[in-house]
Order: sequence, then C-alpha cells, then structure tokens
Amino acid sequence: MKTLEDALKGRVAIVTGGASGIGRATALLFAAQGAKVVVADIDGPGAEDTAGRIAAGGADAIAVQADVSSPADCERVVRTAVEGFGGLHALFNNAGIIRRSTALDLGVDEWDRVMAVNVRSVFLMCKYAIPAMTEGGAIVNTGSGWGLKGGGNAVSYCASKAAVVNMTRALAIDHAGAGIRVNSVNPGDTDTPMLRDEARQLREDWAAFAADAADRPMGRAGTPEEIAQAVLFLTADTSSYITGTALVVDGGGLA
Repeated sequence: MKTLEDALKGRVAIVTGGASGIGRATALLFAAQGAKVVVADIDGPGAEDTAGRIAAGGADAIAVQADVSSPADCERVVRTAVEGFGGLHALFNNAGIIRRSTALDLGVDEWDRVMAVNVRSVFLMCKYAIPAMTEGGAIVNTGSGWGLKGGGNAVSYCASKAAVVNMTRALAIDHAGAGIRVNSVNPGDTDTPMLRDEARQLREDWAAFAADAADRPMGRAGTPEEIAQAVLFLTADTSSYITGTALVVDGGGLA
C-alpha cells in the first residue's frame, strides 16, 4: 500500500508563489518528503528565504526570482530545475493575486494583471514544464472555492480561478497519455498574507474579516499547512488514479 512517507524522495518539484503562504508551506513539505525544490516567486528575497529554510533542514532547493506571466521567466524556471537537479517530476502552479472589486470599479489594467498572474502563468508553466516531464509527473494548480461558485466584489478573481479549474481538466485530458496527471486544489479562506490583503483592499477591520472567513461548518479558516497536505496528496503516487479533478479544501464552506 502506498503511503505519504518520503512520497517525493528523489523527485524534482517546482513551486510558484513559493515566497509565502500556501506556496511556502508546500515547498517546505515537498522538501520534507524528499523532493528537490525550485522555489519561484516575483518576490526574490522571499523565495530565497524559503529556499534557505529548506537548506537549513538538510534538503536541496534553488530560489528563482520570476514573473510567471512572462514566457521567458517561466522557461527559465523550468530550465533551472532540469539543469540544476537533472529533471522535473512535479509542478505546483500556486502564484496568484486578487483584486477585490466589482466590474464597474475594476480597471482594465487590473483585470489584465489578474488574468496574467492567475491564468496565463498556469498555461505558460505547463507549456514549458510538460516537455521536461520525460518520466511522467504530476501538476497541481491552485484554483479556489470561488472558481466553483461566485463571490462578491471579486469579479476578476472568480473568473480567473474558474478558468484555472477548467484548464486543469483540459490539461488532464491532453497529457494523461504521457503519464502526467493534472489536478486543481481549491482552498477556501486560508490564513495567508493574501487573505489579510483582501481585508485591506476592502477597508475592513481584520478581526471582523477573519470572523467572516471562519463562517463555515468547521468554524475557522484554513492554514497554509493544511492546503499543502492536499497538494502533497495530489502530487504523490497515493493519488495515482486521480486526474482532472477539483479537490475542495475549505472546512465545509461549499457544502
């Protein structure tokens, strides 16, 4: 029976958005499970900090400052994994941003930036990563509960995450024959810097915003580490017959 102990031993993984939050938690977990990790983020010092934490734990990591909406940067991230660690087996497309606004108030440039970071990046990273997965592999894309239902004051984010969920399904169909599984993890509100930034964008008191985020059957927001465990499951061989699925991790919020 397959287990998650040393689930990624000897494998090479890329984590985008790895400087903080869910990305950082997943990069650390991947490394703890035996993976060599490329940590990519537009926040170079943050990526370096995550890689440093991995190295301090005795594992291998390379930090790459990259804008994942840039084709050249995405290609460079993949090249770093292949040249630095000898291959590529896993990709966690986690980089993302949110703009809390209605269509009436959202600037066109803001719409374009959300789509570039949240959707274009997934396409680009997969475009360059899949050919490098010569032994097969696993891709996990970060969707959202708001990729499966609507939400208020978040028109661009909801649209972008719905695109990620359905792009995931299309990628799964296209690349199953190459031994590559593609799934999405869809968190509910999770206590990350992004969640706190949402409160600032909406000019809401953090305590009140956090209480609203906890309004779900389990009575609390998630933690980055809990989402990371779901990503690990979808990446490891324990989920070898799962592809094209949208795994919801939200404390019962959608239920």
